[in-house]
Amino acid sequence: MDIYSRASKWKLYLAIGGIFIIAASMVYTQYLARQLAKQEERQALHWQMANEIVNSIDEEEIDACDYTLQGVIMTSNTTIPVILVDSERGTILDAINFGPDLDDDKEYLAKVVARLQRKPDFEPIKGFGADIYFLESRLLRQLRYFPVVQLLLISGFILFGYMSFNSARRAEQNRVWVGMAKETAHQLGTPISAIIAWVEHVKMIREKDEEVMEIMGELNNDVERLNLIADRFSKIGSTPKLQPIDIYEELEKCRAYMVRRAPRRVSFEFPHPASGRATVMVNPPLFDWVIENLLRNALDAMEGRGTISATVVEEKGNIHIDVSDTGKGIPAGKFKRVFQPGFTTKKRGWGLGLSLAKRIIEEYHSGKIFVKKSVENEGTTFSIILPKGDQLLVKDQAEPVEVDRTIS
Repeated sequence: MDIYSRASKWKLYLAIGGIFIIAASMVYTQYLARQLAKQEERQALHWQMANEIVNSIDEEEIDACDYTLQGVIMTSNTTIPVILVDSERGTILDAINFGPDLDDDKEYLAKVVARLQRKPDFEPIKGFGADIYFLESRLLRQLRYFPVVQLLLISGFILFGYMSFNSARRAEQNRVWVGMAKETAHQLGTPISAIIAWVEHVKMIREKDEEVMEIMGELNNDVERLNLIADRFSKIGSTPKLQPIDIYEELEKCRAYMVRRAPRRVSFEFPHPASGRATVMVNPPLFDWVIENLLRNALDAMEGRGTISATVVEEKGNIHIDVSDTGKGIPAGKFKRVFQPGFTTKKRGWGLGLSLAKRIIEEYHSGKIFVKKSVENEGTTFSIILPKGDQLLVKDQAEPVEVDRTIS
Protein backbone atom coordinates (compact mmCIF):
# COMPACT_ATOMS: atom_id res chain seq x y z
CA MET A 1 0.00 0.00 0.00
CA ASP A 2 2.12 2.91 -1.27
CA ILE A 3 -0.05 5.93 -0.54
CA TYR A 4 2.81 8.27 -1.49
CA SER A 5 3.04 7.38 -5.16
CA ARG A 6 -0.26 9.14 -5.86
CA ALA A 7 0.75 12.14 -3.74
CA SER A 8 4.03 12.39 -5.65
CA LYS A 9 2.15 12.46 -8.95
CA TRP A 10 -0.08 15.27 -7.73
CA LYS A 11 2.98 17.24 -6.64
CA LEU A 12 4.46 16.74 -10.10
CA TYR A 13 1.24 17.89 -11.78
CA LEU A 14 1.06 20.97 -9.55
CA ALA A 15 4.71 21.77 -10.25
CA ILE A 16 4.15 21.46 -14.02
CA GLY A 17 1.06 23.67 -13.76
CA GLY A 18 2.97 26.28 -11.77
CA ILE A 19 5.84 26.30 -14.27
CA PHE A 20 3.37 26.68 -17.15
CA ILE A 21 1.63 29.63 -15.46
CA ILE A 22 4.95 31.37 -14.75
CA ALA A 23 6.23 30.74 -18.28
CA ALA A 24 3.01 32.03 -19.85
CA SER A 25 3.13 35.10 -17.62
CA MET A 26 6.75 35.81 -18.56
CA VAL A 27 6.06 35.41 -22.29
CA TYR A 28 3.05 37.72 -22.16
CA THR A 29 4.91 40.28 -20.06
CA GLN A 30 7.77 40.32 -22.55
CA TYR A 31 5.23 40.80 -25.34
CA LEU A 32 3.78 43.80 -23.52
CA ALA A 33 7.30 45.15 -22.93
CA ARG A 34 8.12 44.94 -26.64
CA GLN A 35 4.90 46.73 -27.58
CA LEU A 36 5.56 49.45 -25.01
CA ALA A 37 9.15 49.81 -26.26
CA LYS A 38 7.90 50.37 -29.82
CA GLN A 39 5.39 52.92 -28.56
CA GLU A 40 8.09 54.77 -26.65
CA GLU A 41 10.29 54.79 -29.74
CA ARG A 42 7.48 56.36 -31.77
CA GLN A 43 6.83 58.84 -28.99
CA ALA A 44 10.50 59.86 -28.96
CA LEU A 45 10.43 60.32 -32.73
CA HIS A 46 7.28 62.45 -32.55
CA TRP A 47 8.85 64.57 -29.82
CA GLN A 48 11.94 65.16 -31.98
CA MET A 49 9.85 66.05 -35.04
CA ALA A 50 7.69 68.45 -33.06
CA ASN A 51 10.77 69.99 -31.48
CA GLU A 52 12.46 70.44 -34.87
CA ILE A 53 9.37 72.02 -36.42
CA VAL A 54 9.09 74.54 -33.63
CA ASN A 55 12.80 75.39 -33.75
CA SER A 56 12.81 75.77 -37.55
CA ILE A 57 10.15 78.53 -37.71
CA ASP A 58 11.32 82.10 -38.25
CA GLU A 59 10.42 84.66 -35.67
CA GLU A 60 8.32 86.52 -38.26
CA GLU A 61 6.11 83.44 -38.80
CA ILE A 62 5.56 82.57 -35.18
CA ASP A 63 2.39 84.63 -34.86
CA ALA A 64 0.95 83.27 -38.11
CA CYS A 65 1.30 79.58 -37.24
CA ASP A 66 -0.59 77.32 -34.86
CA TYR A 67 1.82 75.17 -32.84
CA THR A 68 -0.78 73.67 -30.50
CA LEU A 69 -0.25 70.08 -31.75
CA GLN A 70 3.54 70.36 -31.55
CA GLY A 71 3.27 71.81 -28.07
CA VAL A 72 1.03 68.97 -26.91
CA ILE A 73 3.45 66.40 -28.33
CA MET A 74 6.47 68.04 -26.73
CA THR A 75 4.85 68.40 -23.30
CA SER A 76 3.23 64.95 -23.31
CA ASN A 77 6.57 63.16 -23.00
CA THR A 78 7.23 63.17 -19.28
CA THR A 79 8.63 59.66 -18.83
CA ILE A 80 11.01 58.81 -21.71
CA PRO A 81 14.57 60.18 -21.32
CA VAL A 82 15.58 61.61 -24.74
CA ILE A 83 18.81 63.20 -26.02
CA LEU A 84 19.08 65.06 -29.33
CA VAL A 85 22.54 64.86 -30.93
CA ASP A 86 23.63 66.85 -33.97
CA SER A 87 24.12 64.32 -36.80
CA GLU A 88 27.16 66.08 -38.28
CA ARG A 89 29.02 67.57 -35.35
CA GLY A 90 27.94 65.06 -32.64
CA THR A 91 27.12 67.83 -30.18
CA ILE A 92 24.23 67.52 -27.77
CA LEU A 93 21.35 69.78 -28.76
CA ASP A 94 18.72 69.04 -26.15
CA ALA A 95 17.66 66.53 -23.48
CA ILE A 96 14.60 65.91 -21.32
CA ASN A 97 13.40 63.64 -18.48
CA PHE A 98 16.84 62.95 -16.99
CA GLY A 99 16.15 65.26 -14.07
CA PRO A 100 16.15 69.00 -13.47
CA ASP A 101 19.91 69.10 -12.96
CA LEU A 102 20.93 66.46 -15.51
CA ASP A 103 18.97 67.75 -18.51
CA ASP A 104 21.60 70.52 -18.90
CA ASP A 105 24.63 68.50 -17.75
CA LYS A 106 26.48 68.02 -21.07
CA GLU A 107 29.20 65.87 -19.55
CA TYR A 108 26.69 63.42 -18.03
CA LEU A 109 24.64 63.36 -21.23
CA ALA A 110 27.77 62.65 -23.30
CA LYS A 111 28.50 59.62 -21.10
CA VAL A 112 24.95 58.35 -21.61
CA VAL A 113 25.31 58.72 -25.39
CA ALA A 114 28.68 56.94 -25.36
CA ARG A 115 27.21 54.09 -23.32
CA LEU A 116 24.32 53.69 -25.76
CA GLN A 117 26.69 53.77 -28.74
CA ARG A 118 28.65 50.85 -27.27
CA LYS A 119 25.54 48.65 -27.25
CA PRO A 120 25.60 46.41 -30.35
CA ASP A 121 21.80 46.20 -30.60
CA PHE A 122 21.11 49.95 -30.21
CA GLU A 123 20.49 52.24 -33.16
CA PRO A 124 19.55 55.90 -32.66
CA ILE A 125 16.52 57.27 -34.47
CA LYS A 126 17.57 59.33 -37.48
CA GLY A 127 15.76 62.66 -37.52
CA PHE A 128 16.07 65.80 -39.62
CA GLY A 129 19.65 66.76 -38.92
CA ALA A 130 19.68 65.15 -35.49
CA ASP A 131 19.98 61.68 -33.99
CA ILE A 132 17.63 60.71 -31.20
CA TYR A 133 19.10 58.74 -28.30
CA PHE A 134 16.51 57.55 -25.80
CA LEU A 135 16.36 55.31 -22.76
CA GLU A 136 13.56 53.11 -21.56
CA SER A 137 11.10 54.73 -19.22
CA ARG A 138 10.88 53.63 -15.62
CA LEU A 139 7.55 51.97 -16.37
CA LEU A 140 9.10 49.86 -19.14
CA ARG A 141 12.05 48.84 -16.95
CA GLN A 142 9.67 47.83 -14.19
CA LEU A 143 7.62 45.84 -16.67
CA ARG A 144 10.72 43.97 -17.85
CA TYR A 145 11.63 43.06 -14.26
CA PHE A 146 8.06 42.19 -13.36
CA PRO A 147 8.39 38.45 -14.31
CA VAL A 148 11.36 38.11 -11.96
CA VAL A 149 9.45 39.80 -9.14
CA GLN A 150 6.42 37.68 -9.95
CA LEU A 151 8.52 34.52 -9.91
CA LEU A 152 9.97 35.41 -6.51
CA LEU A 153 6.55 36.23 -5.07
CA ILE A 154 4.95 33.05 -6.42
CA SER A 155 7.90 30.95 -5.27
CA GLY A 156 7.73 32.51 -1.81
CA PHE A 157 3.98 31.89 -1.64
CA ILE A 158 4.39 28.28 -2.76
CA LEU A 159 7.23 27.71 -0.28
CA PHE A 160 5.24 29.27 2.57
CA GLY A 161 2.16 27.23 1.65
CA TYR A 162 4.19 24.03 1.34
CA MET A 163 5.86 24.56 4.73
CA SER A 164 2.53 25.42 6.37
CA PHE A 165 0.84 22.41 4.81
CA ASN A 166 3.66 20.08 5.86
CA SER A 167 3.63 21.48 9.38
CA ALA A 168 -0.12 21.01 9.66
CA ARG A 169 0.11 17.51 8.18
CA ARG A 170 2.89 16.51 10.60
CA ALA A 171 0.88 17.82 13.52
CA GLU A 172 -2.15 15.87 12.35
CA GLN A 173 -0.05 12.73 11.87
CA ASN A 174 1.34 13.13 15.38
CA ARG A 175 -2.16 13.32 16.81
CA VAL A 176 -3.18 10.25 14.81
CA TRP A 177 -0.08 8.33 15.93
CA VAL A 178 -0.61 9.17 19.57
CA GLY A 179 -4.34 8.45 19.49
CA MET A 180 -3.89 5.15 17.67
CA ALA A 181 -1.09 4.02 19.97
CA LYS A 182 -2.94 4.93 23.17
CA GLU A 183 -6.13 3.27 21.98
CA THR A 184 -4.23 0.12 20.95
CA ALA A 185 -2.56 -0.11 24.34
CA HIS A 186 -5.92 0.43 26.04
CA GLN A 187 -7.67 -2.22 23.92
CA LEU A 188 -4.91 -4.78 24.59
CA GLY A 189 -5.16 -4.30 28.32
CA THR A 190 -8.49 -6.08 28.86
CA PRO A 191 -7.80 -9.33 26.95
CA ILE A 192 -4.28 -9.55 28.41
CA SER A 193 -5.67 -9.32 31.93
CA ALA A 194 -8.24 -11.97 31.10
CA ILE A 195 -5.60 -14.30 29.62
CA ILE A 196 -3.41 -13.88 32.70
CA ALA A 197 -6.36 -14.82 34.91
CA TRP A 198 -7.15 -17.89 32.82
CA VAL A 199 -3.51 -19.01 32.86
CA GLU A 200 -3.41 -18.83 36.65
CA HIS A 201 -6.71 -20.67 36.87
CA VAL A 202 -5.48 -23.51 34.64
CA LYS A 203 -2.25 -23.73 36.68
CA MET A 204 -4.27 -24.15 39.86
CA ILE A 205 -6.51 -26.93 38.55
CA ARG A 206 -3.82 -28.80 36.59
CA GLU A 207 -0.76 -28.10 38.67
CA LYS A 208 0.31 -31.76 38.62
CA ASP A 209 0.10 -32.09 34.82
CA GLU A 210 3.64 -31.37 33.56
CA GLU A 211 2.60 -31.10 29.91
CA VAL A 212 -0.10 -28.56 30.71
CA MET A 213 2.26 -26.62 32.98
CA GLU A 214 4.83 -26.49 30.16
CA ILE A 215 2.18 -25.13 27.79
CA MET A 216 1.08 -22.61 30.41
CA GLY A 217 4.71 -21.49 30.77
CA GLU A 218 4.98 -20.80 27.05
CA LEU A 219 1.59 -19.10 27.09
CA ASN A 220 2.76 -16.97 30.00
CA ASN A 221 5.82 -15.94 27.95
CA ASP A 222 3.55 -14.87 25.11
CA VAL A 223 1.39 -12.89 27.53
CA GLU A 224 4.49 -11.12 28.80
CA ARG A 225 5.31 -10.33 25.19
CA LEU A 226 1.85 -8.87 24.69
CA ASN A 227 2.35 -6.79 27.82
CA LEU A 228 5.62 -5.49 26.37
CA ILE A 229 3.89 -4.58 23.10
CA ALA A 230 1.13 -2.77 24.98
CA ASP A 231 3.75 -0.95 27.02
CA ARG A 232 5.52 0.14 23.82
CA PHE A 233 2.33 1.55 22.36
CA SER A 234 1.51 3.35 25.61
CA LYS A 235 4.85 5.16 25.44
CA ILE A 236 4.09 6.73 22.04
CA GLY A 237 3.36 10.40 22.64
CA SER A 238 4.30 10.24 26.32
CA THR A 239 7.54 11.14 28.07
CA PRO A 240 9.95 8.24 27.55
CA LYS A 241 12.46 7.56 30.29
CA LEU A 242 15.97 6.84 29.10
CA GLN A 243 18.48 4.77 31.00
CA PRO A 244 22.08 3.70 30.35
CA ILE A 245 22.39 0.26 28.76
CA ASP A 246 25.21 -1.70 27.16
CA ILE A 247 24.41 -1.77 23.44
CA TYR A 248 26.11 -5.15 22.98
CA GLU A 249 23.90 -6.81 25.57
CA GLU A 250 20.76 -5.17 24.18
CA LEU A 251 21.53 -6.31 20.63
CA GLU A 252 22.09 -9.85 21.92
CA LYS A 253 18.63 -9.81 23.56
CA CYS A 254 17.05 -8.80 20.25
CA ARG A 255 19.04 -11.44 18.36
CA ALA A 256 18.06 -14.18 20.80
CA TYR A 257 14.39 -13.28 20.48
CA MET A 258 14.40 -13.18 16.66
CA VAL A 259 16.51 -16.35 16.19
CA ARG A 260 13.68 -18.48 17.61
CA ARG A 261 11.26 -16.94 15.10
CA ALA A 262 13.45 -16.93 12.00
CA PRO A 263 13.73 -19.66 9.34
CA ARG A 264 16.53 -22.18 9.90
CA ARG A 265 18.34 -21.12 6.75
CA VAL A 266 18.80 -17.57 8.13
CA SER A 267 21.98 -17.01 10.15
CA PHE A 268 22.65 -14.15 12.56
CA GLU A 269 26.13 -12.62 12.92
CA PHE A 270 25.97 -10.27 15.89
CA PRO A 271 28.87 -9.12 18.11
CA HIS A 272 29.28 -11.20 21.26
CA PRO A 273 28.15 -9.38 24.44
CA ALA A 274 31.65 -9.82 25.89
CA SER A 275 33.37 -8.35 22.82
CA GLY A 276 33.09 -4.79 24.12
CA ARG A 277 31.16 -2.28 26.16
CA ALA A 278 29.41 0.79 24.76
CA THR A 279 26.88 2.64 26.87
CA VAL A 280 24.00 4.60 25.38
CA MET A 281 20.97 6.30 26.91
CA VAL A 282 17.87 4.59 25.56
CA ASN A 283 14.45 3.39 26.50
CA PRO A 284 15.00 -0.39 26.19
CA PRO A 285 11.44 -1.42 25.14
CA LEU A 286 11.31 1.24 22.42
CA PHE A 287 14.87 0.64 21.24
CA ASP A 288 14.25 -3.10 21.04
CA TRP A 289 11.16 -2.32 18.97
CA VAL A 290 13.34 -0.50 16.44
CA ILE A 291 15.85 -3.34 16.15
CA GLU A 292 13.09 -5.94 15.85
CA ASN A 293 11.47 -3.92 13.06
CA LEU A 294 14.77 -3.86 11.17
CA LEU A 295 15.24 -7.59 11.68
CA ARG A 296 11.70 -8.41 10.55
CA ASN A 297 12.17 -6.31 7.41
CA ALA A 298 15.45 -8.11 6.77
CA LEU A 299 13.74 -11.51 7.11
CA ASP A 300 11.04 -10.43 4.67
CA ALA A 301 13.63 -9.15 2.19
CA MET A 302 15.65 -12.39 2.29
CA GLU A 303 12.59 -14.63 1.82
CA GLY A 304 13.77 -17.34 4.21
CA ARG A 305 17.47 -17.58 3.34
CA GLY A 306 20.52 -15.41 4.01
CA THR A 307 22.52 -13.66 6.70
CA ILE A 308 21.65 -10.83 9.07
CA SER A 309 24.61 -9.11 10.70
CA ALA A 310 25.16 -6.25 13.11
CA THR A 311 28.22 -4.15 13.93
CA VAL A 312 28.91 -1.55 16.60
CA VAL A 313 31.45 1.25 16.10
CA GLU A 314 32.32 4.10 18.48
CA GLU A 315 33.18 7.38 16.75
CA LYS A 316 33.37 11.01 17.94
CA GLY A 317 31.14 10.61 20.96
CA ASN A 318 28.55 8.56 19.06
CA ILE A 319 27.70 4.88 18.77
CA HIS A 320 27.11 3.65 15.21
CA ILE A 321 24.97 0.52 14.93
CA ASP A 322 24.72 -1.04 11.47
CA VAL A 323 22.19 -3.79 10.73
CA SER A 324 22.75 -5.53 7.38
CA ASP A 325 20.99 -8.25 5.42
CA THR A 326 21.55 -10.16 2.19
CA GLY A 327 18.06 -9.55 0.85
CA LYS A 328 16.68 -8.05 -2.35
CA GLY A 329 17.78 -4.48 -1.52
CA ILE A 330 16.12 -1.09 -1.89
CA PRO A 331 16.24 1.10 -5.04
CA ALA A 332 18.41 4.18 -4.52
CA GLY A 333 15.51 6.55 -5.16
CA LYS A 334 13.53 5.13 -2.24
CA PHE A 335 16.10 5.45 0.56
CA LYS A 336 14.19 8.30 2.24
CA ARG A 337 10.70 7.18 1.26
CA VAL A 338 11.00 3.92 3.20
CA PHE A 339 10.60 5.94 6.43
CA GLN A 340 7.39 7.63 5.31
CA PRO A 341 4.17 6.39 6.96
CA GLY A 342 2.28 4.12 4.59
CA PHE A 343 5.20 3.30 2.30
CA THR A 344 5.71 -0.43 1.80
CA THR A 345 6.85 -2.80 -0.93
CA LYS A 346 4.91 -5.74 0.53
CA LYS A 347 1.56 -6.91 -0.75
CA ARG A 348 0.35 -6.96 2.84
CA GLY A 349 1.35 -4.39 5.38
CA TRP A 350 0.66 -0.86 6.53
CA GLY A 351 4.16 0.53 6.09
CA LEU A 352 4.37 1.83 9.66
CA GLY A 353 7.36 -0.08 11.09
CA LEU A 354 10.20 2.06 9.75
CA SER A 355 8.20 5.24 10.29
CA LEU A 356 7.84 4.35 13.97
CA ALA A 357 11.52 3.39 14.09
CA LYS A 358 12.52 6.81 12.76
CA ARG A 359 10.25 8.56 15.24
CA ILE A 360 11.62 6.54 18.15
CA ILE A 361 15.30 7.06 17.27
CA GLU A 362 15.21 10.71 16.16
CA GLU A 363 12.53 12.22 18.41
CA TYR A 364 12.85 10.06 21.50
CA HIS A 365 16.59 9.35 21.56
CA SER A 366 18.06 12.36 19.70
CA GLY A 367 19.72 10.03 17.21
CA LYS A 368 19.58 9.29 13.50
CA ILE A 369 18.47 6.33 11.42
CA PHE A 370 18.95 6.03 7.67
CA VAL A 371 19.72 3.64 4.84
CA LYS A 372 23.51 3.55 4.77
CA LYS A 373 23.77 1.52 1.58
CA SER A 374 21.72 -0.86 -0.50
CA VAL A 375 22.34 -2.84 -3.66
CA GLU A 376 19.45 -4.54 -5.40
CA ASN A 377 19.60 -8.34 -5.06
CA GLU A 378 22.63 -8.06 -2.76
CA GLY A 379 21.41 -6.52 0.48
CA THR A 380 20.75 -3.46 2.60
CA THR A 381 22.43 -1.80 5.57
CA PHE A 382 20.50 0.41 7.98
CA SER A 383 22.55 2.64 10.26
CA ILE A 384 21.57 3.99 13.68
CA ILE A 385 23.60 6.73 15.35
CA LEU A 386 23.11 7.36 19.07
CA PRO A 387 25.03 9.66 21.42
CA LYS A 388 27.22 7.89 23.93
CA GLY A 389 25.83 7.77 27.45
CA ASP A 390 29.03 7.27 29.47
CA GLN A 391 29.14 10.88 30.57
CA LEU A 392 25.69 10.55 32.12
CA LEU A 393 26.58 7.60 34.29
CA VAL A 394 26.99 8.34 37.96
CA LYS A 395 29.61 6.32 39.80
CA ASP A 396 28.12 3.71 42.14
CA GLN A 397 24.56 4.89 41.36
CA ALA A 398 21.82 2.67 42.72
CA GLU A 399 19.14 3.58 40.17
CA PRO A 400 19.47 4.23 36.42
CA VAL A 401 19.56 7.84 35.27
CA GLU A 402 16.25 8.91 33.76
CA VAL A 403 16.15 11.51 31.01
CA ASP A 404 12.80 13.04 30.02
CA ARG A 405 12.17 13.95 26.38
CA THR A 406 8.64 15.19 25.88
CA ILE A 407 7.31 14.19 22.46
CA SER A 408 4.17 15.71 21.01
